[in-house]
Amino acid sequence: MVDESRPIDSSQETPDVAEENAASEVEELRIEDAIADIDVEATAASVESLIGETAAEAGSGDASGIPSPAVADLENQIVSLKAQVDDRTSQYMRIAADFENYRRRNSKEREDQEVQIKRNTITELLPVIDNFERARSHIKPQTEAEMTIHKSYQSVYKQLVDCLKRLGVSAMRVEEQEFDPNLHEAVMREPTDQHPEGTVIEELVRGYMIGDRVLRHAMVKVAAEPEPGSAPTADEAASG
Repeated sequence: MVDESRPIDSSQETPDVAEENAASEVEELRIEDAIADIDVEATAASVESLIGETAAEAGSGDASGIPSPAVADLENQIVSLKAQVDDRTSQYMRIAADFENYRRRNSKEREDQEVQIKRNTITELLPVIDNFERARSHIKPQTEAEMTIHKSYQSVYKQLVDCLKRLGVSAMRVEEQEFDPNLHEAVMREPTDQHPEGTVIEELVRGYMIGDRVLRHAMVKVAAEPEPGSAPTADEAASG
């Protein structure tokens, strides 16, 4: 019996995934520390303070209006600090942009890992679905007791299918469809004039999708063009 009280934890991390996530967190902290070290506001405050000091010193120049050496030195410092502010601002913008790109890339990688874990887990369950379907097609209950057992395990099968549907899994419907190598795997070809060449005439193993991605290709029998002068197949003879 399938225990519905224990749903599939597709987000459970493997040791490798946990190690990658830990490394990602360390990288985020390193970048944040680098941004914190760039104190643009403090540098700008220093520039404003020096500008005020320069204005005060300007009044101490001689009557000819030629600034004193101290004022000239402060003006040079102001120019230097302004250049530092511009450089720090540019550096901050670059690091902030790099950090944002890093966060987006890291988020995408985590999502891809979660999807891959889910795909791997569900793929392991598909043979169980196959066995339920084979049992349903081969077992023909004859008594009331057999029918009770049959309904019981079919109920379990339905619960499993409903669980997969909630996870975004859907079965392919391939019969009478044109063969598509992106969805189907041709394991048999049958010459016939009852179907157009390249048409899927029988599903041997069911295929599944998860969202818009192929989870498992459907194994199918494909119609082939009959050979000239060949004898009709049993199905063709019966239909004739």
